[in-house]
Amino acid sequence: MDLQTVGNAQKLVLWIAILASFVSFLDSTVVNVALPAISRELGGGLATQQWVVDAYLITLGSLILLAGSLSDVLGRIVILRVGLLGFGVTSLLCAMAPDPAVLILARGLQGAAGALLVPSSLALITSVFDGPARAKAIGQWTAGTTVAFIAGPLLGGVLVDSLSWRWVFGINVLPIAVTMYLLAILRAKDVREEGIRIDYPGAVLCVLGLGGPVYALIEQGHFGWASPLILVPFILGIVCFAGFIWRQKTAKQPLMPPALFSVRNFGVGNIATSFIYAALSIGGFIVVLFLQQVAGFPATLAALALLPVSVLNIGLSSWFGSLAGRFGPRWFMAFGPILGGCGYLLMLSAETHVGYWTQLFPGIVLFAVGLSATVAPLTAAILGSISEQQSGIGSAVNNAVSRVAGLLGIAFVGVVVGERLDVNAFHRVVILTGVLLIIGGIVSAIGIRNPGGKRTDG
Repeated sequence: MDLQTVGNAQKLVLWIAILASFVSFLDSTVVNVALPAISRELGGGLATQQWVVDAYLITLGSLILLAGSLSDVLGRIVILRVGLLGFGVTSLLCAMAPDPAVLILARGLQGAAGALLVPSSLALITSVFDGPARAKAIGQWTAGTTVAFIAGPLLGGVLVDSLSWRWVFGINVLPIAVTMYLLAILRAKDVREEGIRIDYPGAVLCVLGLGGPVYALIEQGHFGWASPLILVPFILGIVCFAGFIWRQKTAKQPLMPPALFSVRNFGVGNIATSFIYAALSIGGFIVVLFLQQVAGFPATLAALALLPVSVLNIGLSSWFGSLAGRFGPRWFMAFGPILGGCGYLLMLSAETHVGYWTQLFPGIVLFAVGLSATVAPLTAAILGSISEQQSGIGSAVNNAVSRVAGLLGIAFVGVVVGERLDVNAFHRVVILTGVLLIIGGIVSAIGIRNPGGKRTDG
């Protein structure tokens, strides 16, 4: 195969990986700005809004590890195709939901389909790129997926105000169709690993271990912590999650190999990920809700408030990814989250009558620069610390950590907000978001090591 053919195949793989992950990341956030409209039409308060977000994140976060194993057994391209088709069907189910219960169920199924997309798409990149080119490609993938993660509210706002919240889900059909077409053009030979056994008991324990505590955190406002309806699922969930950890240590082929976490940059990077992505989910959720439900912004204007984040990520993520490839990821991962955290703390000046340019804009810009400096180096540090053969499970674990962190973050919002969302509640959540980001930066500064011409092995 000549260099031009290799280059064309790499570009095609990169586009496939970006688009396949795009729809999964997009639906993690695009729904945020539609929540007030969904609540008005279908009924339900903050708890229902949390469930619409977390039903997706529960299945996405808990099944990503299983999806990584399935992609090894059945092939990355096969799993991508199944995930894309499943995501399209469940998106249409969400768009046609007649009540909150059906919507929440459809969101859970949609998350299961989304779990098939992320690890296999990122593993495609690591299988065709190497060295500095891999770091740059990961930066480009990060730019695309982070834009989806952050720009979701903007697209959602436009669709909600101009058409209906239902189009927030229906629009997924377009990128899915384009990605399926690109996969047909690629005509790549799929890779299947021999002798791999899938840990189904571990997957069940993971789902129950996340679902129980999340249910308790969201519904405790209705029943109270003393209610058996809260205590029983909370305790059983913790027991199941402990069982999942034990299972991973004893299973012959675990979903989440504990040995990966003995690799310094992988272990520390995932700890940083948990703080950073919890903050990203909480921050994106609370800002758009506050602007609509407290400050009185229409959906589109609430989403436009976060437009600087999307613009700066498009322009800076690939550049920061390249710099991290040359100079190492450590200080980008340290200063980036700290800058982002300071940006959220600047939003403490926000009041009910929001002066956007003076109260929110400076903090949003500072957060955007910090985020741009963080995400590509974070991904590169984690995946660059392990072998290429481990890249599939490594990306699955990292994405599971980030989704679970976001899941628990959203579930915890109700505890911080209290009885109703007002300015004081917004300030409390903003402080929590800023602190989580700053902790993520401190963890990176202390624990991450720049590879000295070879992989970091701890």
